[in-house]
Amino acid sequence: MSSSSFSTISASARNLHLQVARTIAQGILSGALPQGSKIPNEMTLCDQFGVSRTALREAIKLLSSKGLLRSKPKIGTTVTDKTNWNFIDPQLLEWMDGLENSKVFYQQFLGLRKAIEPEACALAAKNASAEQRIELSDTFQKMEEIAKDFDHDRWAEVDMHFHRLIFLSTGNDFYLPFGNVLATIFMSFILYTSEDTGVCIKERRAIYVAIMAGKEEQAREASRFSLL
Repeated sequence: MSSSSFSTISASARNLHLQVARTIAQGILSGALPQGSKIPNEMTLCDQFGVSRTALREAIKLLSSKGLLRSKPKIGTTVTDKTNWNFIDPQLLEWMDGLENSKVFYQQFLGLRKAIEPEACALAAKNASAEQRIELSDTFQKMEEIAKDFDHDRWAEVDMHFHRLIFLSTGNDFYLPFGNVLATIFMSFILYTSEDTGVCIKERRAIYVAIMAGKEEQAREASRFSLL
């Protein structure tokens, strides 16, 4: 993709600006629109996308709020350095899906998980409420049922919910955004990193048992082992 290869957007008027924003964002995230480069002017982009100035301006505003673009009078709109990009924005993570360089993002995401998920499991073992433990138990029972008659898509969905529950059960509000990030990227991540079913359920069981028993260190170590 180059800055002159955008094609007409086909979408309802209600989400037209989101389609434009997604297309530009994927060009940036893939490197097709390099950091520091200037995107075409408003009139050119409106013609390329086949949208109104209002829709385009809303798209540019959205991308600017996520740190991808910066507009300045007499200079135009440029792609910012990636140090400004809001990588934990759920919408930005969703836009990464399907890119040719998704593998790089998934590897980086795994690095983030390794850094914070073991501690989240330990906190959940310590702080999860009775209601959260009940929901975690119900979710794990579904995982065991799916593991017996394996369905990859169903497994990914329930496994994502299992991990999100752990982050929501930490008792620490600063972990909540990461739970939401997991909900956005986890489906694609699990499908990308397909594991052996038997091994996977054993690892989840170790985490589950430790959390339900309130054993912080055991939960932390079980999580670390599952992320190796």
